Amino acid sequence: MLRRRPPVLALLGIVVFATGLLMSPAACPGVVGGGGPDEPPPTVEPPDAPGSDAEPLPGDPDAGPGPEAPDSGDPIVPYGLDARPANPTCVAPARPAEPTGVALQRVFPRLAFQQPLHVLQAPGDNRRVYVVEKEGRVRVFANEADPASSALFIDLSGRVNASHNETGLLGMAFHPRFASNGEVFLSYVGDDRGGKLNSYIVRYVSRDGGATLDPRSEELVLQLAQPWSYHNGGHLAFGPDGYLYIGFGDGGGRLDENRTAQNPDQLLGKLLRLDVDGARPYAIPASNPYANGGGRKEIYALGFRNPWRWSFDRRTGALWMGDVGEKRYEEINRVTRGSNHGWSVLEGTACVRGSPCATQGLTPPVATYGRDEGVSVTGGYVYRGGAVPALVGLYVFGDFGSGRLWTLPSDAMPGGGVKPKPLLSTSLNIASFGELNDGELLLVDFSGGGLHRLVPAQPAPGDPFPTRLSETGCVDAADPTRPAGGLIPYGVNVELWSDGADKERFLAVPDGKTVAVGVDGTLDFPPGTVTVKSFLLEGRRVETRLFMRHPDGSWAGYSYEWNEAGTDAVLLSTGKVKAVAGRTWTFPSRGECMQCHNAAAGHVLGLEVAQLNGDFVYPAQRKAHQLLTLEHIGLLTLPAVPDSLPRLPAVDGSAALEARARAYLHTNCAACHRPNGLGRGEADLRFTTELARAGVCDVVPELGGMGVPGARLVLPGHPEKSLVSLRMHALDTFRMPPLATRHVDTAGAALVDAWISSLTVCPQRL
Repeated sequence: MLRRRPPVLALLGIVVFATGLLMSPAACPGVVGGGGPDEPPPTVEPPDAPGSDAEPLPGDPDAGPGPEAPDSGDPIVPYGLDARPANPTCVAPARPAEPTGVALQRVFPRLAFQQPLHVLQAPGDNRRVYVVEKEGRVRVFANEADPASSALFIDLSGRVNASHNETGLLGMAFHPRFASNGEVFLSYVGDDRGGKLNSYIVRYVSRDGGATLDPRSEELVLQLAQPWSYHNGGHLAFGPDGYLYIGFGDGGGRLDENRTAQNPDQLLGKLLRLDVDGARPYAIPASNPYANGGGRKEIYALGFRNPWRWSFDRRTGALWMGDVGEKRYEEINRVTRGSNHGWSVLEGTACVRGSPCATQGLTPPVATYGRDEGVSVTGGYVYRGGAVPALVGLYVFGDFGSGRLWTLPSDAMPGGGVKPKPLLSTSLNIASFGELNDGELLLVDFSGGGLHRLVPAQPAPGDPFPTRLSETGCVDAADPTRPAGGLIPYGVNVELWSDGADKERFLAVPDGKTVAVGVDGTLDFPPGTVTVKSFLLEGRRVETRLFMRHPDGSWAGYSYEWNEAGTDAVLLSTGKVKAVAGRTWTFPSRGECMQCHNAAAGHVLGLEVAQLNGDFVYPAQRKAHQLLTLEHIGLLTLPAVPDSLPRLPAVDGSAALEARARAYLHTNCAACHRPNGLGRGEADLRFTTELARAGVCDVVPELGGMGVPGARLVLPGHPEKSLVSLRMHALDTFRMPPLATRHVDTAGAALVDAWISSLTVCPQRL
C-alpha cells in the first residue's frame, strides 16, 4: 500500500512560496532590476479559468498530480523501478585540466565558517589566520596543515545588521604596527538608535598578542548613513604609506539616482584615505585631493558603484579594485590619488544615460567583462608568492556569481583594452581573496564556508575528459540518443522555461552511494553524480548538458552540441548562439551554468523534493510516485511520507491560482532571488516563503521601475505596473533572467499576470 495522501503545500492555513536554480536558463521575472526610458506596459491576457475562491487550495485532493497528467492512461503501480540499475560508466571524472597550469586546493579542511567574507594575517605574524564572518564574528586559528578548530577573536553579532544580502561585518584591517600597538580596524553595517542603517569603522585593541580583541577598547572612527541595504562596499586596508583606505559604494538606488558617486561633498561612492595615527579619531593626509577644499577632505578617489575588494601590489604599491556593475559590465580599476572612475556617467566604458556622454576627466577601467562571464566581480591581488610560478606578476581576481577566475598583467593600464585571461572555473561563491604574509593567495567561499589555495596543477588521473557525448559513459555509445543502462529517468512538477524546448532528464549516481535529503527538501548528491538533460526543438536534438559533481566535491556544467545528423554531440569550450528550427538557441558557457547552478540554490536545479513529489511514467509505461520509487531502490531515504513533504502544483492544473503562479516563480526565479542568492535586492521567491515575507508585494524597486510611474515589484491588481510581470515580457536588457532565454513564455507570463490581477491587497506579515 502506497504511503501517500493528498500533498500538503499550505502550513497553518497560509499559502506559501517555493525554491529553485539554473543550468538551463529560465524566463525569470527580474524583480529588482529595471530602469531606462519609458516603454508601454505589456498587454495582460489571463489564461482560461485563472482561478477563483472555488478553486482547491494546494493541499486539496484535486490539486493535480506531479509531472504526469491524471488522464495519461497509464495505470499507477507501486514503484516505477524494481531495483536500482548498476551504473559502472556514468560517473563524474576529475575536472578537465585547465591549460593555465593552475589548480585550486581546499586548505584547512576540518574548518568550516559561517558565511565567511574575508581572510587575513596580522603583519609579521605567521602563526595565525583570521576569518571574518558576515554575521559579525571574527574567527582565528593556528596556521598549520590541518587545525582541528578555530577560536573567537571578537563577536560583534549583537550590533551588526546582517539581515540583508549586502550588510554585515564586511572588512577588517590590522594596523601596520599591530605587533606594538595591537590595533585592529573593523568595518560593519549596523543600525543607529533610530533603526537606520549605517556603516561603522571602529578601532579595537588586542591586549593578548592577537588571540582576542578587547571589546571594551572600542573607538568609533567613522559613521556613514546608508540609504539602502546594498552597495555598501565596506572593505578597508592600510596602504604602503601607512594610511587607512576605506571603500564605500554609492548607497544603492537605480543608476545612482542621487548622483552620490560623482558628488565630492558626499562620502558614498568613494575611496577614503585617513591618517588614524595623526589624531583621534583621524587626521586628513595633506596630499588628499580635497584636503584644502572643494570636497570632503577624506576622499582619495571617486566614481565607484560598489567597490568589492581591492588591494595594493606589495611590490609596486599599485592599487587594484573590483567595482560591481549595474547590468552590463563588471570592471577592474587601477586607482590613483584623485582619479574619477566614472560611475554613474559610465558603466565600464559605456555611457549610462544615453550616448554620447561627457567623459572628460574620467579614468577608464583596466578591463571589463560582461554578463555572459559573471555577475559580481571580486577584486583580488597581484600574485607575489612563490608556490605558483605561472602566476607571478599577474593580477588574480574572480566573480562571486560564476565562480570564475581571471588574470591581468600587473603592468596593464587604464584604457589599454586588455582582456582578462581565463584562469579557472570553480563552483565557489568567491567573496574575497586574502594575501598571506608569504605572498600566497587564499580564496574565501561564502556559501561553502571553506578556504582554498591556488596551487600548481597536477595531471588529472585517468582518461582525458570526453569531448564527444558518446564517450562520456552516460549514453549508449552505439546510439547516443539513448541513455546508458545505469541512468535513472526523472521528471519535474513544474518545467523551467527553456525557450519552448522539450527535455529528457536522467540522473546517474555512483554505485554504492546514496543521496541525502535535507530538512528543507534539498537533495545532496555524492561526488561522482551526473545529471543529464537533453533539449529538443521540433523533435530535433540540439543540446545535451551534463552537470557533474567531480571527485573533489565541486560542481561544473558541460554543454554538448548535437551534429546535424543527430548521431553524436561535441563538447563546447565556450558558449555560443545558433539558429535552430527557426529560432535562436543559446548554448551557455560554463561560467553561465554556474551563475544559475549556484551554491545558494544547492547547485542542482529541478532535483528537489518539491519537484519530484509526484507521479512519473517510467519505462514500460509504469506510472509511479518518484520519491517512493527512489526510496524503494535504495537511492535515498525520505524523512516523512510524501504527502507531508513540499510539492509544487502543476502550473496548468486545477490548484489555486496563487499556488500555481508561485510554483512558476519558484522554478524560474528562486535560484537567484532568495537569501544570499545572486539576485539584486531582497526578494525571496521560494515557494516556502509566505508572500508577506517575500519582499515583493507593494515593494518599490530598488533598481528602478523601467520608466513606469508608480511601479512596484508586485502591485496588487496591476501587472502592468509590476516588475515581476514587466521583466517577464521584456526581451531587451531588462529581461530576467539576463542569460540565454530569447523568447517570452506567454503562458507563464499570463499565469503570473492573472495572479497579480487577482490580488487586492498585500498580506500582513505575521
